[in-house]
Amino acid sequence: MKNNKNMPVSEGRFWIERISKTTLRAIHIIGVVGSGGGIMFDLDLSLWFNYWLAAICSGVLLMSWEIIRDWRWLIQLKGILTLLKIILLGFFIQISQCKSELVIFIILLSVIVSHGPAGLRHYSIVHRKVIQSRKEIKG
Repeated sequence: MKNNKNMPVSEGRFWIERISKTTLRAIHIIGVVGSGGGIMFDLDLSLWFNYWLAAICSGVLLMSWEIIRDWRWLIQLKGILTLLKIILLGFFIQISQCKSELVIFIILLSVIVSHGPAGLRHYSIVHRKVIQSRKEIKG
């Protein structure tokens, strides 16, 4: 029996996954921009709460997508830095006077995770070397 994880995906499935992931990422960016602006400019929660909800829901879906696709995402720097961003979100309550700085730092981490060199993003803290992911669908 062949291992389906190593088989290439069909062109139709590739496009569905690519468009789905790109759509999720777009919703996530819109949510981060809207809620980040609300936080940084100290606007009333009612003005940016829906953006926050969009950012959280799409972020959970994107993270789940990566973990289901390949659990090793959790031990690569791209996964570790994403988990660090979630921990930093938890600090919003404890150090509310630094919310703007936290938003900026989380966005900087996002840039590293999304646009950093593959050798950095795919570095495994367990293996202490770069490990490639299975079936990566960009988006």
